[in-house]
Amino acid sequence: KRNPTRMIITKEEDLRRLQEIGRIVANTLKAMGEALEPGMTTAELDALGRKLLEQEGAQTAPELAYNFPGATCISVNEEVAHGIPGDRRLQPGDLVNIDVSAMKDGFFADTGASFAIPPVPSAIERLCRDGRKAMWTGIRQVGANRRYSDIGNAIGAFARKNRYTLIQNLASHGVGRSLHEYPEEIATWPDPSDRRRMKEGQVFTIEPFLSLGATWAEDAGDGWTLLSSPSRPTVQYEHTLVVTRNGAMVVTLPSS
Repeated sequence: KRNPTRMIITKEEDLRRLQEIGRIVANTLKAMGEALEPGMTTAELDALGRKLLEQEGAQTAPELAYNFPGATCISVNEEVAHGIPGDRRLQPGDLVNIDVSAMKDGFFADTGASFAIPPVPSAIERLCRDGRKAMWTGIRQVGANRRYSDIGNAIGAFARKNRYTLIQNLASHGVGRSLHEYPEEIATWPDPSDRRRMKEGQVFTIEPFLSLGATWAEDAGDGWTLLSSPSRPTVQYEHTLVVTRNGAMVVTLPSS
């Protein structure tokens, strides 16, 4: 079902509220990443995320929007997205993706990152580093009246040059007044059919899934979790941003 909601920032107060929830999800993600350690369960990590969001007066967006069984999505190794927090114990060498989205005062923001628990093979260290680079490569394409397809073209060129693949059925999306809204799908891979242009004030995520060989996300059968196909190490990094005439204004940066 398509969501007709469309967030365009036109007022200073709306921008302030978006930046506030952006800061909250960014700080929560940072704290969860720093808390990762072998032996803890994904449910324990999720409980930390819930506590931090609630302390700031924010509500978890996956629960609010989709009745998701957790405050945050935590995906480990073969899981690429929408992993359900539970009794899985984290191990040395695990690749953990944490996706934090929340709502406060009617505004939503969404962020995510992948973390490797030491000891980390050099190929995975490089994948994490390049996953961030892929995201920023896309963010640099943002600006009023530019094509959305510029984002996927730039990320695709980066992936090809560095011999990675991209998951091609998990797209970036509009966010702001709801968790997913117009533009519903923004490809982070080359999509020549997309002729849409960005408008000043639009709010959306950029979240490429960079992989050592996977190209698709398959349903794990629990109604939520998505697995890499073929099963290969995959990372995701995500920011929420506002389109300006001078480029992207990223709102999901943690407090320094």
